[in-house]
Amino acid sequence: MLNMILHDGPDTTPLLIAHGLFGSARNWGVIAKKLSETRPVITVDMRNHADSPWFDSHSYPDMAADLAQVMDRPMDVLGHSMGGKAAMVLAVQHPDLVRKLIVADIAPVTYKHDQHGPLNAMRQVRLDTVTTRAEAKAQLGDLGPGVADFLLQSLDMKDRCWRLNLDVLQAEMDRIIGFPQLSGQFDGPTLFLSGAKSDYIRPDHRAPIKALFPNARFAKIPEAGHWLHAEQPRAFIGSVAAFLG
Repeated sequence: MLNMILHDGPDTTPLLIAHGLFGSARNWGVIAKKLSETRPVITVDMRNHADSPWFDSHSYPDMAADLAQVMDRPMDVLGHSMGGKAAMVLAVQHPDLVRKLIVADIAPVTYKHDQHGPLNAMRQVRLDTVTTRAEAKAQLGDLGPGVADFLLQSLDMKDRCWRLNLDVLQAEMDRIIGFPQLSGQFDGPTLFLSGAKSDYIRPDHRAPIKALFPNARFAKIPEAGHWLHAEQPRAFIGSVAAFLG
């Protein structure tokens, strides 16, 4: 079963949060704590990440099944990027478990970009000799604004290892940037929340979104890119809270 962090809140419908690629439950701690003022919030480490088990597969049906396993009653579900795709599959395949769905900056489509760059950068860090995070950051190289610091959150300096299953994530990259064929729909309330500076949800994605989520609504957070929850946390929390009610 996935590793979970529970943020206690008033006894109402819980919110389950699924993080994106290379992330963890702890990345969402500040947002989860704020949202827990009105409801219990559960953040999970997705498979092959952080403190959750490692598997040979990293498919979205498997990730959706992982999420279903931790749900003991219907919940609201929020997923970002990779976690958003897993949440979409969960909602379509197990609509009885999902009350409201929030998908953060991702669409049910196959993307052309991949994440081999960060994977290769993590592999080149000399874990046997590195002594500080600053040294590790230097070895990661230039990955773009904030990316190295984000990846370093998954570096265990004590055990000198990445808390990510790099081999499987690399082998399964085509599945991660893809999206499975699904039959059925999720008819519940759904919000596709994107960053105004991001191109992960484009106008041509609306048709495949509506095919699976006929009651989908769309909103953008100004001055935010793909990591909208980290770049504009107050606006992100406000949008999520308003949608959940």
